[in-house]
Amino acid sequence: MVPRYARPEMSAIWAPENRYRIWFEIEAHALDAMADLGSVPPEAAETVWFADRNSPPFDIDRIDAIEAETRHDVIAFLTHVAERTGPSARFLHQGMTSSDVLDTCLAVQLARASDLLIADLDALLAVLKRRAFEHKLTPTIGRSHGIHAEPVTFGLKLAQAYAEFDRNRARLVAARADIATCAISGAVGTFANIDPRVEAYVAAKMGLNVEPVSTQVIPRDRHAMFFATLGVIASSVERLATEIRHLQRTEVLEAEEYFAPGQKGSSAMPHKRNPVLSENLTGLARMVRSAVTPALENVALWHERDISHSSVERFIGPDATITLDFALARLTNVVDKLLVYPERMRRNLDLMGGLVHSQRVLLALTQAGASREDAYRIVQRNAMKVWESGGTLSLLELLKGDAEVTALLSPAEIEANFDLDYHFKHIDTIFARVFGPD
Repeated sequence: MVPRYARPEMSAIWAPENRYRIWFEIEAHALDAMADLGSVPPEAAETVWFADRNSPPFDIDRIDAIEAETRHDVIAFLTHVAERTGPSARFLHQGMTSSDVLDTCLAVQLARASDLLIADLDALLAVLKRRAFEHKLTPTIGRSHGIHAEPVTFGLKLAQAYAEFDRNRARLVAARADIATCAISGAVGTFANIDPRVEAYVAAKMGLNVEPVSTQVIPRDRHAMFFATLGVIASSVERLATEIRHLQRTEVLEAEEYFAPGQKGSSAMPHKRNPVLSENLTGLARMVRSAVTPALENVALWHERDISHSSVERFIGPDATITLDFALARLTNVVDKLLVYPERMRRNLDLMGGLVHSQRVLLALTQAGASREDAYRIVQRNAMKVWESGGTLSLLELLKGDAEVTALLSPAEIEANFDLDYHFKHIDTIFARVFGPD
């Protein structure tokens, strides 16, 4: 985790203090359930909770010192709890194995991280919706292969992004449900030394579902799907960031990131206003996606368990969620403050002498009786003259002077195919599909 790209609330989920707090709650809730079932003395659970309430926070340095000797993090933690609690601590962890604590804790952390990420997506969706309606009918050029294609609106570009992130939200909600499972099943997952009712009790207390078959560890296909979902969301972040970067290019300049008073774009060139936030988002997206392949490779563990996944998850759990949290917040800010230039959009739209209307003329000629092949040849012949002139010639005027065209279409009929508003007649339909009929 790099502090530069971390926000406090998400970082706190992965802090050692929080991890040990979750470990304690898992162990103490399990002890409560065992006491209710009569497998441990009732006062044991009361003593453990009482000692925790009346002790200072867990001493991380002390736990680290014990682990340096034991070479086992859970044992080090339990030893420290025993130092705080006294004899009743001997009833902790009965019939449990380390994975019961570690995997259940990871599930809690990922679920809580998901909640923050879902809130991030909600904030981004709200901004995208507001800006989409603001520019619902702001004409701009649509591009394919980076080349002018046909007119769209800037609001439609943002509506597309909204729909994509709305799908991502649904994916993350599903991934959260998939990852939020509890395993308190003991060695190799057979419940030989612990009652399944203990697992059910801990799951309820920690806000998790019961893992149907844990084999001592929670199956890592759940984690693979979770991190794959984060990777997809990161790719959507990069897609929108890349669009903004292209729109800010000097030759395009249809939109640009907000440039704050006192901000500097270059140490050498005072005139520069660079899309540094969008470029940063592109890099952050790569880092989130870098967690996907290791998560997929963690699925194939040996037999009932091994720990080849453990070191991986100590990296990707905090890093992927913290980085994506930061990226979503940054993207929300970029979209919220994005400077949009409708006049420049219109100038670019008119840059190539009306070529963006070529398809309408093609269709009009076929409707008037020309074969599609002939219609395409006629329109392309004139369009290439405009293209090669760099837009100084007018497609409309060339078509009006083309005998093959005027033999089928009147000047008024030709001009009718250059109506910009024609391209926007279904914008309301698309917006209703994205945002709902209201």
